[in-house]
Amino acid sequence: MRKLKFGLVAVLAVAGSIVIVSWRGSAPKPVHKQQDKKRPNIIVILSDDMGFSDLGCYGGEAETPNLNMLAKEGLRYTQFYNTARCCPSRASLLTGLDPHQAGMGWMTSNDFKLPGYRGDLSHNAVTIAEVLKSAGYETAMTGKWHLNFDPNPNTNKQNWPLQRGFDHYYGIILGAANYFDPGYLTRGNTLVNTTNDPEYHPEHYYFTDAISDNSVKFIKERDKSKPLFMYVAYTAAHWPMQAPEAAIAKYKGRFDKGWEELRHERLERMKKLGVIKQDEELSPFDGKPWATEPDKPAMLRRMETYAAMIDVMDQGIGRIIKQLKADGMYDNTLIFFLQDNGACAEIVGNGEVRPVAPNPNRVRKLGPDSLIYSIKPVTTREGKLVMEGKKVMAGPADTYVSYMQEWANVSTTPLRKFKHYVHEGGISTPLIVHWPDGLKAKGELRGQAGHEMDIMPTILDITKTPYPKTYNGHTITPVEGISLAPSFENKPLTREAIYWDHEMNKAIRMGNWKLVSEADLKGMTYTSAPWELYDISTDRSELNNVAAKHPDLVKKMNDMWEAYAKRCNVLPSPWKKVE
Repeated sequence: MRKLKFGLVAVLAVAGSIVIVSWRGSAPKPVHKQQDKKRPNIIVILSDDMGFSDLGCYGGEAETPNLNMLAKEGLRYTQFYNTARCCPSRASLLTGLDPHQAGMGWMTSNDFKLPGYRGDLSHNAVTIAEVLKSAGYETAMTGKWHLNFDPNPNTNKQNWPLQRGFDHYYGIILGAANYFDPGYLTRGNTLVNTTNDPEYHPEHYYFTDAISDNSVKFIKERDKSKPLFMYVAYTAAHWPMQAPEAAIAKYKGRFDKGWEELRHERLERMKKLGVIKQDEELSPFDGKPWATEPDKPAMLRRMETYAAMIDVMDQGIGRIIKQLKADGMYDNTLIFFLQDNGACAEIVGNGEVRPVAPNPNRVRKLGPDSLIYSIKPVTTREGKLVMEGKKVMAGPADTYVSYMQEWANVSTTPLRKFKHYVHEGGISTPLIVHWPDGLKAKGELRGQAGHEMDIMPTILDITKTPYPKTYNGHTITPVEGISLAPSFENKPLTREAIYWDHEMNKAIRMGNWKLVSEADLKGMTYTSAPWELYDISTDRSELNNVAAKHPDLVKKMNDMWEAYAKRCNVLPSPWKKVE
């Protein structure tokens, strides 16, 4: 059944049972009691390729005092979800839709000529920035875009940030970059180099700091007659593992106990913080034992660098907070912090130490006016070859490695799987919500299940802005998410279910029940593992598959997923199933 406005049919989990709730009409009115005040400023902060437990306020080792403070003064959600991958998550977050409805069921590198898999943000979807700009907000964005098809130097810019509702933009159009000299670095609609942007000096540049500093700049230079919407999309802590040396040195020795013991330590901290249940168990470790790791110094350096990347991001968020306070905006600014997918187990930089360049003897030094178009440049601007390989010591601009699956398993503590997958480790994200003028509760946890597609309906609910039926001559797909505003006062959220698909990994959560299946892709074909069924209220780590005990429930939820897949353009898929 299609939803109208914020839904016709909802299923609510109450004390372990399922209650059917029906209503007709427009979006609910905001539940907060600040309706007579001016509309709030909105800042959405998104980090990249981080695990559920990486922040200090969720159990991690990295120092995140500013995010911890936002959590202490606001709310932390313990069962919030993304879509398991960067492009789909960004599309869902910005449009309030399932990513397939926004044309972004996979990545931007392929247009499969199927409605859900165009690799380009659909114009039948409308962004938060487009709607709020039309409603009188000033709109700004910093950081990673990654929502338009396979950009090249001569690409059509119709789906770049300024063409999708943002008044100001500074960041990268692609999905990753060398942090010390990023490719496809853009201000507004113009690619940046050392000669056309006076603020860009590669000799003392770090992209995470540049995102933070330009966010501060946009706050300072905003039109003060308008409320501000700003989207801050950090690339931290996506590979490559790069950070300033001083930031890395801070974590020297912090991870020397190895990945298995650190997972157990995190588990205990998470229980003390209340972000998981006291009886939650660790999922099985997914990797080789630390005792058998032959390259311990290099592997420790990767995790030390990863923590430093998170630390530097948090410091930048602190500078944004400081500017909000200086401008008298802090109390009436609604801040969201969340992540685009689970921790990244992708292997980048394994094997023998070697140059990234396939023909290193042909590499030429970049000039000051050179533009970089690659996510993986082969040389620094000073002419050093960029190196990869298992023994590479992460951190500097001339290295390009990921932090590998075992550390990703630490980041997802205590959950199963990683980015790409729709088991809990791939789709679970922290959500911090902070708004002094609008939240009565301080430092509380929220266990309501929500999804990043709910962020846009929440913002429109709070700002009393309607979700449009048409925009710029295009019919707009009705919103898929729901408003989180009731949960601010710890009221239940009502919906039929939450659905997932990524690379034919599929899942549905209905109340406390979750049905999930992993796909095995081989080129453009796949096989599906049998459905697994879990009671998330007692088994967040997905250890006790009860599908065999509840065949009727499995069939019902399977049928619901199939209907969703057809309605939201998951099917037809570019991958063909092998029976």
